[in-house]
Amino acid sequence: MAKYFDVHPVNPQSRLIRQAVEIVREGGLIAYPTDSCYALGAALGNQAAKDRIVALRHLDDKHHFTLMCADFAQLGQFVHVDNAVFRAVKASTPGSYTFILPATKEVPRRLLHPKKKTVGVRIPDHPVAQALLAELGEPLLSSTLLLPGRDEPMTDGWQIKDELDHSLDAVIDSGECGEVPTTVVDLSEGYAEIARYGAGDPSPFE
Repeated sequence: MAKYFDVHPVNPQSRLIRQAVEIVREGGLIAYPTDSCYALGAALGNQAAKDRIVALRHLDDKHHFTLMCADFAQLGQFVHVDNAVFRAVKASTPGSYTFILPATKEVPRRLLHPKKKTVGVRIPDHPVAQALLAELGEPLLSSTLLLPGRDEPMTDGWQIKDELDHSLDAVIDSGECGEVPTTVVDLSEGYAEIARYGAGDPSPFE
């Protein structure tokens, strides 16, 4: 059964955040709120949790996993960012965007796109997600909580707890949560290509 954490949306309780992060560190898979719907989260090096995400979402090997980063400095450790890309990404973070970029050697090989050697990165604009990342001290391996056969991602903590109780180790419910997935911008070739239209305004990249 998944542990249920009722967390304040603006001032997350440190004690509860620490407990949730401990579950991640011990190999658990969590569902947590972001500014663009719920995400599944696990430790960066946790192969078993990655496999659980793949099974839960029925993903293929072309799926781009996302590294949820605390800030731009952390993001820069895991992807290569040239000057032109730097300005575009910096101006749009934190926010509801996921950027596809060439990965550095800090990213485990099994998380990379098999052909392009790229990975998704994102800096969320949500107090609970930011509190988790600050406590963890490294990016969260993440994927939108969009179940197979559904058109929309999950946005309600109690519903997630009810439906996925035996598939997750913890659900963090803060009430306030975005309802639309991120806009995904592929910058891996040095120019912007919108791979998915979502919550982030696409116009700066069109």
